[in-house]
Amino acid sequence: MKHRTGAAAAALAIGALALTACSSDGDSTPAATNADGSTDWTGTTLTVMHYEGEESAMGIAWAKAIEIFEEETGATVELQETAFEDLNASAEQLFDSSDAPDVSEYNKGNATAGQLAAIGVIQNLDDAYAEYGWADMLGEGVDTIAMYDEDGVMGSGSFYGVPNYGEFVFMYYNQDMFDEYGLEIPTTMDELEAAMQTFVDAGVTPMTTSAQEYPMGQLWYQLALSEADRDWVNAYQLYTDVVDWTGTEVTTANTTLVDWLDKGYISSEVTGMTAEDAGLQFINGDSPIFYSGSWWYGRMLSDVTDFEFTIANFPETTLTPGSGGNIWVIPVESKQPELAQIFIDITMRPEVQALLGESGGLPVAADTSDITDEDAQKLIEVFNEVNERDGLSFYPDWPTPDFYGDLNSVMQGLVNGDYDADSAAAQLESYYEDYVSTVR
Repeated sequence: MKHRTGAAAAALAIGALALTACSSDGDSTPAATNADGSTDWTGTTLTVMHYEGEESAMGIAWAKAIEIFEEETGATVELQETAFEDLNASAEQLFDSSDAPDVSEYNKGNATAGQLAAIGVIQNLDDAYAEYGWADMLGEGVDTIAMYDEDGVMGSGSFYGVPNYGEFVFMYYNQDMFDEYGLEIPTTMDELEAAMQTFVDAGVTPMTTSAQEYPMGQLWYQLALSEADRDWVNAYQLYTDVVDWTGTEVTTANTTLVDWLDKGYISSEVTGMTAEDAGLQFINGDSPIFYSGSWWYGRMLSDVTDFEFTIANFPETTLTPGSGGNIWVIPVESKQPELAQIFIDITMRPEVQALLGESGGLPVAADTSDITDEDAQKLIEVFNEVNERDGLSFYPDWPTPDFYGDLNSVMQGLVNGDYDADSAAAQLESYYEDYVSTVR
């Protein structure tokens, strides 16, 4: 992995050769030039939009990037904070309007960034990638979500976004509760199910999740991935082949969830629970197991105060939900695309990436020797296990624009008993093929 130092200074010098700056209110007055030939962006405003919490690893790292950006360019950042769901619902219209931010975090995948790339709402970043060397900083599997073809399918074509952190899904275990019942952290499915049965026998519901939002859908996908290979993932995510919805992968996922519900490993109450509800059940010590993403890790470190917890990959699987994190995109109506590129490049600097890692995130361009915090090292260790087996397999809701809600509705139906394993597979196939058959 190659690192860049002094990248912004170089970028500013390059920018002076050809760029004309305009303020964010549309003023097209050319920017001044410094004595050294670099562009003087003083008085210019860059509008940055993201949906990360102030105390999250990304929020902390990007605040540092903003500080560096303003110091080095003389420009001012106007930070616009939004919500993930709100931007997902409005990005197509917002990014193509006069209210568009100059640079924004956005959800990756075919149904989101891919769709906006295909209709020309976010800018092609091929030239910026060549100029800043971003492709050299991203590992295989991470860069997949940055590229989209003319149909908006990820993995090939041109660059439309820059991921600067990674994320994946794994098991959170309440170590104190496992110790109390004499249990080891599971390394096999048999051990996991035996541990959950021990908790049930003691009157404790072992696994918390949410069928109303993403956690149970990700658990469903993990159970399918445990029986899958890369060809199945490519068929499901990249439409390289027809997915067999009666095959071992989906059948195992559905039947396992039904079995776990029947045995009380998962409560029927999860049908009305949000992801936040599920996370709080773990944080409050009510459930000893939570399967969810690295985006929870920093919060667990700060909010779990009454017990020790540990993390581990899902047992007996090669493939794991995960990818590069959400991506920086430059809307087609950005008034400061050159400054936006400079800002993105600063977020990739080693010092910003190291801060992201030290704060509980997963940097994609950090020197790991700069990260000394033991908790941060543990997360990176578990993430590296996945990368070493080429295990990142994206997320279950990416194949179609509506599959997030479709999958959640079927998960709720499984919990409520509206679907059995076979009818759930048939309904998912119907939702999936309704869109994928038009683009395959």
